[in-house]
Amino acid sequence: MELKAQVTATPDGAMVHDPTRLGPVADPAWLDDAHWRAAGSVSTPPGGRGAALRVWTPAGAAVLRHFRRGGLVARINRDRYLWQGASATRPFQEFALLQAIADAGLPAPVPLAARYRRAGLWYRGDLLTQAIEGVRTLAQCLAETPSVVDWALIGRTIGRFHARGFPHPDLNAHNVLLGDGACHLVDFDRGAAAVPAAEWQQANLARLRRSLDKLHAPARVPGFVSACWPALCAAHAAEVVT
Repeated sequence: MELKAQVTATPDGAMVHDPTRLGPVADPAWLDDAHWRAAGSVSTPPGGRGAALRVWTPAGAAVLRHFRRGGLVARINRDRYLWQGASATRPFQEFALLQAIADAGLPAPVPLAARYRRAGLWYRGDLLTQAIEGVRTLAQCLAETPSVVDWALIGRTIGRFHARGFPHPDLNAHNVLLGDGACHLVDFDRGAAAVPAAEWQQANLARLRRSLDKLHAPARVPGFVSACWPALCAAHAAEVVT
């Protein structure tokens, strides 16, 4: 899948979009939640961090996410980031990374548009991606149907990303989507491509394992320690070495 990117200046910043999916004329309203709320109903999609909305666009169902800070800093600064140039903005970086991931044929959200709005030394950002239909997060699956999770599929999917040099910046059970025999990874904010290396690949898996431990997977999933997690790791290893 080869995607296009068209950058357009806006009154307070700039936006980038895929003209093959949204048309040649850029519309900043695509990245405005008030626009979609006024146009009709919106819903909350599975996976990802922060305030996200499921909306309907000329390219079909999509997810609109406003970039928000996490942790203690969010108490004093919810969504402003230090301006260091357009290419360094988090929405433009994630748009470009998702394009590279899509071009590699890997299962992640397809980017539709992104923008930054600048005010002095700070900027705010938004990202619009195609929705992934018929899925649940791994965390939801653990809570609802833990016995049917395909752990080898998850391992193969992560291995495919790792083999192509795409570590996940926050690999946890909320950012793994499952459905219809497929697995997708979402939320690549602050991510970047890297030369494949065992060190970061294993660190990625360790991060996922910590997330699963926090959700009590070892106690809630039959055979998690003896069979499920080893199946994930073995499937991951097979993809990484091929």
